[in-house]
Amino acid sequence: MSEHLIQNPILPGFYPDPSMCRVGDDFYLITSSFELSPGIPIFHSKDLAHWEQIGHAVTPENGFEMECNSFRGGVMAPSIRYHKGVFYIINMNFSQGGNFIVTATDPAGPWSKPHVLPDVPGIDASLFFDDDDKCYIVSTGMIVNPEGRKERGIWCQEFDIENFCLLGERHDIWNCALHDAPSPEAPHLFRKDGYYYLLIGEGGTEHWHAVSFARSKNIFDWYEANPANPVLTHRHFGYTHPIANVGHADMVELDDGSWYAVMLASRIIGGAYKNLGRETYICEVTWERGWPIFAPGSGQVEWTIPAAKSLPWTPYPEKDPKDDFDSEKLDMTWVFWGVPYQDFWRVEDSALKLKCLPRALDRKIKRMARGSGPRTPQLPPRDDCAAVVLRRQQHVSFDATTKLSFTPEKNETAGLIIMQANNNQFRLELLQEDGQQYVRAVEVSTKSDLPPFHPNYDPITTNTEFARIPWQGGDVVLQLKVRGQQHDFYVGTDEENLQLLYAGADGRNINIEVDGCMVGTCLGMFASANGDESANEAAFDYFTYQGVEPEGEWWKALD
Repeated sequence: MSEHLIQNPILPGFYPDPSMCRVGDDFYLITSSFELSPGIPIFHSKDLAHWEQIGHAVTPENGFEMECNSFRGGVMAPSIRYHKGVFYIINMNFSQGGNFIVTATDPAGPWSKPHVLPDVPGIDASLFFDDDDKCYIVSTGMIVNPEGRKERGIWCQEFDIENFCLLGERHDIWNCALHDAPSPEAPHLFRKDGYYYLLIGEGGTEHWHAVSFARSKNIFDWYEANPANPVLTHRHFGYTHPIANVGHADMVELDDGSWYAVMLASRIIGGAYKNLGRETYICEVTWERGWPIFAPGSGQVEWTIPAAKSLPWTPYPEKDPKDDFDSEKLDMTWVFWGVPYQDFWRVEDSALKLKCLPRALDRKIKRMARGSGPRTPQLPPRDDCAAVVLRRQQHVSFDATTKLSFTPEKNETAGLIIMQANNNQFRLELLQEDGQQYVRAVEVSTKSDLPPFHPNYDPITTNTEFARIPWQGGDVVLQLKVRGQQHDFYVGTDEENLQLLYAGADGRNINIEVDGCMVGTCLGMFASANGDESANEAAFDYFTYQGVEPEGEWWKALD
C-alpha cells in the first residue's frame, strides 16, 4: 500500500462539476464557476493529491461576457480535453444562452476568445477525440430511444474542430440507467479495449445524484447499459451521511494502466445543509469483465484513499492565510461577482480599494433566462456591477478578518460579506446615519417556492438587522467566526481588542435548499452606495482566512 494518502475533497469549497485530462506526467482539472469572474478555474497536479491553481479559462481579457444576478447563472459543467498540442474547453454560458469553446496551447493561458457554437444545443457538452483524430461532441437534450419514445438523454455528432461546427447527422445514443431518471447529463466518452464507453451523471445534482455507464462497439449505436449501474452514488446512505450528492464524474488513465475518477460531492453540515456547495473529490477506478468499478472494495467516496504508487508525491507550498494586498494583481483566490466591467477596484498602497457603486447587494433578483438552445446573445449591462470581491468558503469552521478604512456618507456601506445564492447573506458593515457612524450585523434572506429560471419566479427579500454599535471613526477591524452553522461577528480597533457584536447567526438561513445546492458559500469584501452615485471608496488593508478543525460530529442533525 502507498505510504501517502489523498485527502478528500481534493478541491474543498465551491468547485463543482470537475473535468480532468492528463498530458504526459501532468494532470489538469477544471470546474464550474457560475457567476464568478474570472471563470472556469484551472488546476495542475503531478500526483492527483495536490492541486495548484494556474489560471482561469474565461476572463475579461479574452472577451468573456457574464452578468451578476442570481449567483446561479453564468457558466457551469465545463469539459477539458487535449489533442495534438492544444487544450480545448467546451462550456455553456447561461448569461448568453449558448455553448462555446476556448483553446490554449498552455493551460495557464492565454486562452482564446470564446468560439460561439450556435449549432450545438444542450448542456454539459463534452469533446471526444478518437484514435483516427476525428472529433465528436456528446451533449444532452430530447432524444428518441429504440422504442420510439421521446425522452431526455444523450446524443453524439461528429464535430469539425478546425471550424467549430457540427458535421453529418446527430445520433441519439443513450437515455439513462434508471427508467425515467431525471437529468441525464455530464456525458464523457472514452475508448478502451474495442468499446466506446459513455459516462454520465443522472438523478439530478443533489441527493439522488449518481454516476452511470454504458458502452458500444460503434460510436453512433445505441449504448448498452452497465448491469451494475449506478457505478457510484451515495443516495442509499440517507440524508445525514457526511458526504452526499455524489455524481458528475470524469476519468483519466495513468501511464501504468491504472484509472482515477474525479466527481462532485457535498459535505453535509447539521444533517441537511450544504453550505460549502458541491466540491471536487477523487476515487480509484478498476476494470472487471469490461466494466469500471468505482472505489473498489467500498463502493463509496472516502475521506482518504491511497495515492497512486506510480506518481511522484508533489505537495505545493501552503498559501499564507493572510493577504496583505502587496502585489499589483489580486491572487487567483479572489474573484468578482460577474464580470467587472466598471472601474471599481484597484490594489494600491498595500490595500484593496473598492468604489461605492450604486448597486445594492440586497437588490431583488431578476428571473434567470433559461434555455440550452441557441439564442440571440443578451450582453450584460456594463453599468450594473456589484463592488464585491470574494473567495470560496473551504472549511466547515473558519475565522475571517479584515481591516477597513472608510468614511461612509449618505447611504454608503462597506465591510465583510458572506453569501450564497439568491440574496442569502450576512454582512458586517460600516455605515453612517444622521452624521453618526455605526457598525452593524445584517442578515438578508430570499424566499421563493420556485427556482430563479421559472417564468413565475418572484422572490421575497427580507433584511434583518441583528445588532449595531456607534463607531467613532478611524480604521475598524471586522471579524467573522464560523463554527459549523454558528456565525459570530466581532468588531474592534485592532485584532487584540475585538468585542462581540452578535453571536449565533444561523448559517442555515443563508444556505438555501429549496432552490437546490447549485453553488456554495463565498465571503469577502464589498462597498455600495445603495442606489446613489458616489466617488467614495473603501480601503481594505488585509484579509485573513484561517480554517479551523470542526469539533464534534458536525455532520449530524442540528438540535
